[in-house]
Amino acid sequence: MYRPPLLVLLVGLCIPLHPTFAQGWMEIEGRRPGAPAGPVSRVGSRVTIAVDDRVARVQVEERFRNGGPAVAEGSYFYPLAGEASFTDFSLWLNDEELRGETMDADKAREIYESIVRRQKDPALLTLAGHGLVRAQVFPIQPGETRRVALRYTQLLIRQGDALRLRYALGLRGSDSATELRIEIARGDLYGTPYSPTHTIDSRTNGGRLEIAVSPGNAGDVELFLPLRRPVAGATLLTHASGGEDGYFMLLLAPGPAGRAQAVPRDLTLVVDVSGSMSGTKLEQAKAALQQALGTLGPNDRFRVIAFSSAVRTFRDEPVAATRANLTDAREFVDGLAAEGGTNLAGALEAALDVPGDAERLAQVILVSDGIPSIGEQAPERIAGNAAARIGRARIFPVGVGHDVNTYLLDRLAAEGRGTVEYVPPGTSVESAVGVILSKLRHPALVDLRITESPVELVAQQPARLPDLFYGEELVVFGRYRERGSGRLVVTGTRNGARERVETRATFASSEPGNAFIPRLWAARRIGELTRLIRVEGPSPVLIEEMRDLGLRFGILTEYTSYLVQEPQRFANAPPPMPRLEEARDQTGAAAFERARRSAKFAEAKTLQSADEVAAGVIGGTGSVVGPEAPKQVGGRMFVLRDSVWTDIGNADRIPITAVAAFSPAYFALVRMLPELAPYLSAGEDVLVAGRRGSIRIAHQGIESWKPGELAALVRNFRGT
Repeated sequence: MYRPPLLVLLVGLCIPLHPTFAQGWMEIEGRRPGAPAGPVSRVGSRVTIAVDDRVARVQVEERFRNGGPAVAEGSYFYPLAGEASFTDFSLWLNDEELRGETMDADKAREIYESIVRRQKDPALLTLAGHGLVRAQVFPIQPGETRRVALRYTQLLIRQGDALRLRYALGLRGSDSATELRIEIARGDLYGTPYSPTHTIDSRTNGGRLEIAVSPGNAGDVELFLPLRRPVAGATLLTHASGGEDGYFMLLLAPGPAGRAQAVPRDLTLVVDVSGSMSGTKLEQAKAALQQALGTLGPNDRFRVIAFSSAVRTFRDEPVAATRANLTDAREFVDGLAAEGGTNLAGALEAALDVPGDAERLAQVILVSDGIPSIGEQAPERIAGNAAARIGRARIFPVGVGHDVNTYLLDRLAAEGRGTVEYVPPGTSVESAVGVILSKLRHPALVDLRITESPVELVAQQPARLPDLFYGEELVVFGRYRERGSGRLVVTGTRNGARERVETRATFASSEPGNAFIPRLWAARRIGELTRLIRVEGPSPVLIEEMRDLGLRFGILTEYTSYLVQEPQRFANAPPPMPRLEEARDQTGAAAFERARRSAKFAEAKTLQSADEVAAGVIGGTGSVVGPEAPKQVGGRMFVLRDSVWTDIGNADRIPITAVAAFSPAYFALVRMLPELAPYLSAGEDVLVAGRRGSIRIAHQGIESWKPGELAALVRNFRGT
């Protein structure tokens, strides 16, 4: 498994370096005695990766500026993966070629460690294992901006039914001045690309597949390019630290929409037209219905149901999506007006009482902004009655505003194997419905199940596999027991026939790679736990599991954020149990936000999206700001306690080993425990929680290891 180059530009031996700029660097030298060092800084980076078959050609352009009064001159260092090809390699500054030399990983490590000692910057340790390119940099005049360009070639690896591209933005990855674009020459060879780490935007242009990566998260960009398969391709990745169940990620990727026959649909559109929907909300809802009618294909059927105090239907039975029927339906939608109460129970009965067709996928989109006020009004009975009628239908509720009953909508989505969208006040209803429609338009496989695996799979998220749609990848996270290799088989139904998607799977007892998998699994599990707490009520078991997940994986929840905000008062204390009426609140702004967050957690496909949801938890409860504010480093949350940046997952019962920073013991520890390196940039004095032993990097501590001492610490930290 290769490691791609890391790109962050560091400047100045005598300039204090911020930990953010800690990958790839320039050393300034040649200053006049007594002259201040010029503040050279990176002002932009553009990375373009061109993929043709399995070959990736990488071009990196860096711009950096000397903002100080003195001339800056020195050496530019660039970490480079050992698998890179230098046959098409060049390093330029303006029109002059810089002559570079390459060093192997051992020589590179010596340079890294010597700079870490001098500059007290532990973030460079994340470069361990890379080679190094070094080139002399021409003088940079005060106020001058220079450009460096670097080109090299790498071979992409194959992972199941996908090609895998990895690129390290480094710790500066969130810098808005960083651009990363990927161009695939033959886009028709691939399905929908997927990144578990970053938000991406992809489009086809003249046969090419173009991908733009948002640099919102630091660290490695992971990108999968699914190879085209008749129905869908499968890719399995695992992560296992030993001593506990492993983690897996299963990616199911169909081809783009329009390339294969989709499962025919029966689409039922149910819209609330009670008095509270009057004005902008109703106009947007009507526009959303018109948009939905436009997604119907020639083999689809549809219904439209409007409800207020009474229930009105456009046709009592599903009708074909002919031009005449669609024209009549659009006129029906245009004539809708807001008035009366909310007979939600009657609308659900009308939507679900029509017998389904075994060869069709029944989809129900429900848009409502209020709580039931006509007919049956008890949410529990409404949900129970609907559950008894759902059958094979999929239900996708859209809750508009704070007055919706989140318990009811969550129950409907769970029973109907759908997802729920919560639309805050002032947000477009049409856009929210459009998100659902874009996914539901072209079903590829329904009734999915994992029917064969070489090991036992547990704690799967989502617990019930949703349907697979053309142009939309399906990502499943979970855990596995034992180890083994063999076939992993997923079956589904298309046009009444069962289809198989198969891949060769290896579930290892120890797999340190793919470290993004556990945190994404935890985010989805937290989403499911918060939904269960809202639906079933709080219990010590559910709350303790959610708290433990939040602490271990640095994910802020309602039950862990207080540890971050008031660490001195609550350190190592059990979380307070919420009042029953507080946890079971079903309406109002607080309930709406809790439901919205749990839905986003449960659907998280990238670390970036999970972090954005987690940031909203503490952001909405009075987060600490300033130099002592909590910080997230390497997927863990650190708070300042007694001048020590402490991993909030640390517990009093775990023994702590103190190691002197930048000592021989420090560097030996990072070589033996490379996963520790990202956390060391949290602060000058940092405590990192382990499974059976924690590690503190401080000014004083162990400076050299006795025989067997380091190996024992590594085992305790990993829990192996």
